Amino acid sequence: MSERIDPTLASRLLSLLDLTSLGEDDSPQRIAELCTAALAAPVLPAAVCFYPEHLANAGRVLAGSGIKLATVVNFPDGGSDPQRVAREIRRALAVGADEIDLVLPYRSVIAGDSATADRVVRAGRDACGHGIALKLILETGELVSANLIRRAARIGLSAGVDFLKTSTGKVKVNATLESATTMLDAIADSGGHCGFKAAGGVRTPADAASYLALADQRMGSAWTTPAHFRLGASSLFDALCASARGLS
Repeated sequence: MSERIDPTLASRLLSLLDLTSLGEDDSPQRIAELCTAALAAPVLPAAVCFYPEHLANAGRVLAGSGIKLATVVNFPDGGSDPQRVAREIRRALAVGADEIDLVLPYRSVIAGDSATADRVVRAGRDACGHGIALKLILETGELVSANLIRRAARIGLSAGVDFLKTSTGKVKVNATLESATTMLDAIADSGGHCGFKAAGGVRTPADAASYLALADQRMGSAWTTPAHFRLGASSLFDALCASARGLS
């Protein structure tokens, strides 16, 4: 039996979900099926997130639904070429992306080269322009220390990103409550305008609820709406739908 949580909480978590599939062998049929499932959920997720080649297909299925179309760039390696990042973003926007999840050049941050990371993030911000949400993936499990996570967060906050996101989900250590706390505190210190996304390693509804509770505690429940808080926890989608419907 799937883990049950309160239907009201499950509904809230669903509204904050970025339903994601970043498999190397994702087919157009699989993407269409995920989009159809999103439309049938008791509460619509905030966004879907796929590789750029699937955006047009997803957009056709989700047209008029209000679900945002998100994609990834500089993913998952976090390269250091700002021109590459700008090109990838322009291509994604051309096929309908509403939101961009950009991997920070975290190795540059680890090496003490914040300037390179800053150039990449600012190139991403400029390419997105107005009206396109930019989520910066810090890859906190690779940064490891709170000091490096704070440094990475400051790069994103200074560049005006819309969200700080923990992880790609493609490394050994992904989201943790400790790294989330560091990121949320940095967001609060900067005025609370930037959002937060926990992704990777959020394996149970209770895990998801813990990140939401942390954000509520740090930022207030009025802040934790899809405009400021997201979850990358797609493996929980079915369980959250069942709980939201009051099913076992």
